[in-house]
Amino acid sequence: MNFLKKHVYKIILLSCLLVIPFSVLYAVEPVNGGSVAGPVPCDPGKICNPLGPNTASIPAFIRTLLTGALKIGIPVVALAVIYCGFLFVAARGNAEKLTKAKDALLYTLIGAGILLGSWSIAELISSTVTGLGT
Repeated sequence: MNFLKKHVYKIILLSCLLVIPFSVLYAVEPVNGGSVAGPVPCDPGKICNPLGPNTASIPAFIRTLLTGALKIGIPVVALAVIYCGFLFVAARGNAEKLTKAKDALLYTLIGAGILLGSWSIAELISSTVTGLGT
């Protein structure tokens, strides 16, 4: 019981970080033009793409994967920056705590750079490869 009392905020935050992105990213398409949502139908006897019709090639799959990572990663980076701000406020001039807050902010910004840089590099490679094919 002491464990729950001690870590209730962490458990709530972790559950929100796990549930909210999936509820936002989950989208369904109406079946046969109706208003009732359901799975996209597949021709009988054929193997359907489990990732949907928008991911018919490897670059489209990578684009979909990186888009999902960005949709989840950008709010996480925003929360990390807010947490770093709380660390700076809580430091109150203590040199050791200020160093910890500066390191946390540095690592957060490095992570954000890697997250956004991965999208840029993937787009650069994709445009280069498609340009070579024409």
